[in-house]
Amino acid sequence: MRDLKSYIAKRKSRDPEFAKGYESGYQEFKIGVILKMAREEAGLTQEQLAEKLHTKKTAISRIENHAEDIKLSTLEKFAQALGKTLRIEVT
Repeated sequence: MRDLKSYIAKRKSRDPEFAKGYESGYQEFKIGVILKMAREEAGLTQEQLAEKLHTKKTAISRIENHAEDIKLSTLEKFAQALGKTLRIEVT
């Protein structure tokens, strides 16, 4: 989570438009960043992950950059392809 906070602070400082709309888009952004970080931690490129999911690299990019309307089933497949499990909490 520390990496995520650091990334957000850096992005806010260099992108005024991002900083302005940050709060409204935070949840969608956070999901995409978490997915990207998990993919990178697994040592996979977008192309490699796309192959595992039988999709195109552009689909992976869309998920990581615009995760505002992602299906739960897609999140589950993404996690499984990375050798991870999906956990959802209501707090």
